[in-house]
Amino acid sequence: MPTSLTRRGFCAATLIAMAAPALVRAQTGAGAEIRAAAAGLGQLHAILVQRGGQVVLADAPRGPGLDRAANIKSCSKSLLALMLGAAIADGRIAGPQATLAQLAPGLIPRDATEGVGALTMEDLVTLRAGLQGTSGANYGEWVASRNWVSYVLRQPRIAAAGGRMIYSTGTTHLLGAAIATATGSTLLELARAQLGRGLGIEIAPWTRDPQGFYFGGNEMALTPRAMLRVAVMMRDGGRFDGRQVVAEDWWRASTRARTRSPYSGLDYGYGWFLSRTGWVIARGYGGQLIAANTGRDLAVAITSDPTRPARSEGYFGALMRLLDGPILNIA
Repeated sequence: MPTSLTRRGFCAATLIAMAAPALVRAQTGAGAEIRAAAAGLGQLHAILVQRGGQVVLADAPRGPGLDRAANIKSCSKSLLALMLGAAIADGRIAGPQATLAQLAPGLIPRDATEGVGALTMEDLVTLRAGLQGTSGANYGEWVASRNWVSYVLRQPRIAAAGGRMIYSTGTTHLLGAAIATATGSTLLELARAQLGRGLGIEIAPWTRDPQGFYFGGNEMALTPRAMLRVAVMMRDGGRFDGRQVVAEDWWRASTRARTRSPYSGLDYGYGWFLSRTGWVIARGYGGQLIAANTGRDLAVAITSDPTRPARSEGYFGALMRLLDGPILNIA
């Protein structure tokens, strides 16, 4: 062996040479095709795609990168649904049919809309509370109120409970407050116990309401790499690295259609959107995306500019075409 090449250097050079073909394939094959398709999406910050055990693309053309936490916006709703499943699995909540009056009667104000005590956890996690929503044009007034939960429970009824889907972050915040009250644990504690420990990811504290409840359904932050771990877990039946992070029966229940979004046309299960092409999707404002496709062995994480909208007929539609086109084509 030449004196200029140490044993350690020789081993490193050998490993690089062995890895080079795989790196070239990732850069010139499936990963390159996806990167090229995503290149015109000016809102996109980061994208990771995993097929089986191989990450075929990890790219951050703009934004803070792959290893800094990003606000995942309403992807938080999907993670909240997993926390509900954990509370049911450990017996602290009887099941999805448990009512608000049974779990957290103290949350209900005296002047609440009639019948809100009968709302079930299933009504809330599927966004079928039947109350006027607090998202969109109603969002600002809601988060400026002194008591977010009471404000939600005073909203007029515009549909039957358990009926049509009414997208409302107030509904999931109510769910989060009910889970926290019933379990005696904060959403941060629950998220760290289930997802943080199970997936080996960091979960930082996020926004709280005036009563101290962590925001249920918005403002959580994860790195794109952590988001990919969530996607892999959802792809693999609730398992990650040999551990059952989410109970398999809850995973199955979560990925069964219960209602349908009036905006995107996607089906909706327990906190997760479901496409006809097999994607299970967490979707957040601006184009934050956690997506899993069990049948194609694919997991995807995407972060985007959180200050710009991502409507179903606009940027989110472009992301769906990316999922259903170049990404599905690699499987």
